[in-house]
Amino acid sequence: MTRAAAHPFAEFNHVDLPAPGRRSPFEGAPPLASIVASASNLVPVLRARAEQTERDRRVSEETTRAFHDAGFFKLMQPARYGGYEYGFTAFIDVVSELARGCTSSAWGCSLGAIHQWLVGTFPEEAQDDVWRSDPSAIVCGSYAPATMAQKVDGGYLVQGKWLFASNVDNSQWALLGVQFPPEDKGAPSSAGFLLAPRADWQIMDNWHVAGQAGTGSKAIVIDQPLFIPAHRKLTFAEASSNQPPGARVNTNPIYRIPFLSAVPVCLTSPILGTAQGAVDALIELAGVRVTRGAVSGGGNRLSEFFPVQSRLAEASASVDAARLLIYRDTAQVEQMAMDGRAIDVAQRIRNRRDHAFAARLSRDAVEAVFASVGGAGLALDQPIQRMWRDANAISRHISLNWDAVSSMVGQYLLGLEPKGQY
Repeated sequence: MTRAAAHPFAEFNHVDLPAPGRRSPFEGAPPLASIVASASNLVPVLRARAEQTERDRRVSEETTRAFHDAGFFKLMQPARYGGYEYGFTAFIDVVSELARGCTSSAWGCSLGAIHQWLVGTFPEEAQDDVWRSDPSAIVCGSYAPATMAQKVDGGYLVQGKWLFASNVDNSQWALLGVQFPPEDKGAPSSAGFLLAPRADWQIMDNWHVAGQAGTGSKAIVIDQPLFIPAHRKLTFAEASSNQPPGARVNTNPIYRIPFLSAVPVCLTSPILGTAQGAVDALIELAGVRVTRGAVSGGGNRLSEFFPVQSRLAEASASVDAARLLIYRDTAQVEQMAMDGRAIDVAQRIRNRRDHAFAARLSRDAVEAVFASVGGAGLALDQPIQRMWRDANAISRHISLNWDAVSSMVGQYLLGLEPKGQY
């Protein structure tokens, strides 16, 4: 299998900042370069399957098996269960490369791989529940605390519907966002997650969308009250504490990184790779397409038009800027965790700003590319139109939505109480 063609600046795409996350602390873990090479080799395969993935409205079992075989879901999984314990920088390398081929497939891999890290921050008994009998199990999730959990002896009862559970068809467990009742009278409720196995919930096939259709982000439904033991609980406060329960057994510093300081790279990496894929696609298309020219310009190659040249330069610069922001921030939090330093609110909010701004830059890069391809770019078998729809869908995710994130950042900079996700 040959690697997908890359554009002339491809050799500069690797941001070689000192990043602890690009090293696995365990002998036997494959070198990161070989894992990234496996992602590169899959790019043409994913590209060929992208249109069918969109029609199917899910990532196929065949593609998911390829992700398992390549070790992508082991990337951040605890070594106690066969994982490699690479960090978030390595994660960005792999997922952004996959997204050059198919955004939806990369998104499914991204969520599955990042949740291996998140489960590693849960109490040890919860990790055993997920992986003891099946170390290859992966987890989907719906983060919004959609329902109030009822506290009972030994755990909680939950019932309801959880939306946007990406890659749910290929997952063996689910993270359910809930509100936990107050521990003390008069105290507020608290948000967090509970873990439930596939046998305990149903899938509602309600994912009919214009962008990111192949992600299979359907709803999880629990019709009757379901008991979930207390050890499968993780509060948002614990996830943001620099010392979540799982860090007691998973001593690699990556498991001490606060949840929102780095986890949104699972959303940013696919759109970053999509923007790179759009730049690649325009370079390939512009070199061979001859315009018909409704009034003038007919018979010229697309590559000869100044606006195309200019937009391509803009798009490539936007992708590079987004990449630099994300790698810088992620490398910093990995190094801070390695040094035993707490990641404070200022760093978290700065990172949240950059997650959203990198997504905005990536979306703008795809917009510049799509503006260059003319009417032929509207054909459903033309990948650039799919990249354009997918990039616009991702940029509207609440965790990356610029209006929501930028207002929170502005509040913090002005000395106000920041209201949002950090």
